[in-house]
Amino acid sequence: MTDAATSTPRLHVAGVMDAEEAETLIDCGVGHLGFPLVLGHHQEDLSVDAAAAIVSRLADRAKFFLITYLNTADDVVALCRTLGVHMVQLHADVVYAEMRRLRQLAPKMKIFKSLVVRGDNFDALAREADGFAPWVDGYITDTFDPETGATGATGKTHDWSVSRYLVRASPRPVILAGGLNPDNVREAIRIVRPSGIDVHTGIEGSDGRKRRDLIERFVAEARAGFAAVEV
Repeated sequence: MTDAATSTPRLHVAGVMDAEEAETLIDCGVGHLGFPLVLGHHQEDLSVDAAAAIVSRLADRAKFFLITYLNTADDVVALCRTLGVHMVQLHADVVYAEMRRLRQLAPKMKIFKSLVVRGDNFDALAREADGFAPWVDGYITDTFDPETGATGATGKTHDWSVSRYLVRASPRPVILAGGLNPDNVREAIRIVRPSGIDVHTGIEGSDGRKRRDLIERFVAEARAGFAAVEV
């Protein structure tokens, strides 16, 4: 799976805070930018209206997507339409009937369902990947934090052998997320061999803003990692 806009492996960056940050990410080669909205354990970075304004301004330069804990089809479709996006990462528990309805309501939407690694639960995740396969375009792995109960954006890695197992077992492409940063992303790609990668806190400074030097290093390391596994 590659980013058609840049002809590079798919790279998702979550937590875009404003138009300036979005432009920096795009300039550094990031093709997919996500807005976390309606969240479980995390605070939103910006409002729905602010996110929609960024999409309207920069839609011709990158693909934007919603990251959410909404779990009903009607709510997901409504928010995507407000934002002007055609792609969503679903991080809440979603029943099959709602996922089926979401696909019916938005047949052209790109839908990615999270698979949350909680230790050695790879059998349960493989069953989940099989179950949702008729209605999703892919999956995104992430890390459960037992201290906070968060199921994503934890800044923590998980056992990459679980994600590697899912890449092999899943009938849909798998994007790797969870604690990735410029220092570990190349090795993560080598081990997991995902269809793409997703980063949030791993390219941020202590102020919570994306840092250009970290973005550039991350993109370079990711490209090197994907180039190596394609040989």
